[in-house]
Amino acid sequence: MKKYSFDKSMIKVLLLEGVHENAVKYFKENGYQNIEYHKEALTDEALEEKLRNAHIIGIRSRTELRKDMLKKAPKLIAIGCFSIGTNQVDTREAKMLGIPVFNAPFSNTRSVAELVIAECIMLMRGIPEKNALAHNRVWLKSSGNAVEVRGKTLGIVGYGHIGSQVSILAESLGMNIVYYDILKKLTLGNAKPVCSLNELLKVSDTVTIHVPSTALTRNMISKEQVSIMKEGACLINASRGDVVDYKAVAEGLRTKHLAGAAADVFPVEPASNNEPFITELQEFSNVILTPHIGGNTVEAQANIGLEVAEKLVKFSDTGSTIGAVNFVEISLMQNTAKQRFLHIHKNVPGVLREVNNSFTSRGINISAEYLQTDPDIGYVILETESELDKSVLKELKNIRHTIKTRMVF
Repeated sequence: MKKYSFDKSMIKVLLLEGVHENAVKYFKENGYQNIEYHKEALTDEALEEKLRNAHIIGIRSRTELRKDMLKKAPKLIAIGCFSIGTNQVDTREAKMLGIPVFNAPFSNTRSVAELVIAECIMLMRGIPEKNALAHNRVWLKSSGNAVEVRGKTLGIVGYGHIGSQVSILAESLGMNIVYYDILKKLTLGNAKPVCSLNELLKVSDTVTIHVPSTALTRNMISKEQVSIMKEGACLINASRGDVVDYKAVAEGLRTKHLAGAAADVFPVEPASNNEPFITELQEFSNVILTPHIGGNTVEAQANIGLEVAEKLVKFSDTGSTIGAVNFVEISLMQNTAKQRFLHIHKNVPGVLREVNNSFTSRGINISAEYLQTDPDIGYVILETESELDKSVLKELKNIRHTIKTRMVF
């Protein structure tokens, strides 16, 4: 029976925000029994206390792991974001502390795409406003501002996993698809790329946004872009809250330039269901507001729970970093040698030589060695055919510029 640098029963797994039970099940099936599970996010004070002894943490969107918090987690070896994005984590700081961050970039793609298509149909039929009036005992039976989506143009900003899935679903409804992406993408179906965001905005009856939050995308839809959109067009944002200036959207709705909007994400979101929620769009009856639930389906959460847990367990067991968003990637199977040593260090000259010298100076043969680097860090995995005591690990830790090291038998 294989042993690990310390018994798996000692590896503390902290799962927050009610991640799907698939994650708990997978950890247990793979020998991890020391699991602490919380249905909600923790306060900063409680989180800080729990992080002191946590080796693996799993979070969703409400828990933020910034520089100050990460530095209070000396035992942390991996972070799992049970979501598509990783904006809630300071991924660079995590990297410089030797902590890979894993997420689930594909698992809720279908769920988000289905919501977007449903919102597109509802907005173009004017359903939000008619629904609001009906709840207030007003009967507005009218075909005005209600159109079929068939034959209309859907503009997709960001043609990644979700954007391309939206494209396929929309085309099956008979819509014409144009998309804009800063990278050249393989076009699916009859979708057509356009050369600029402005070109897309001018021709689209509905615009849907599917981009990450970056310096380039923040407020990419603002006053100028809203004014370029077709009169009577609709806007959908199910990506990130800071890519759209909702004040500009509110003004577009107020002047009737926009016929409707749907928002699932916001610049500031409540940390729990007990906190109030405020947005500029709440005054409009022709707006669909949802509480960041694009990927919140039973199927999506089940898939995410399993996908992220698999990546975390594989890293803990083997050192494999495939799927990490902030780390160099090394793909390895289960260790078949006597011992496997993982060494994460700053990418400066001489470190690898010292790592190798820790073994060769003892007359120990290195049976396999794997190395990947980026401008910031180096990650080397070494395997030996000898049973070594922990003095080797201590020596590796004392090498200058070492960030983190551990041993897997």
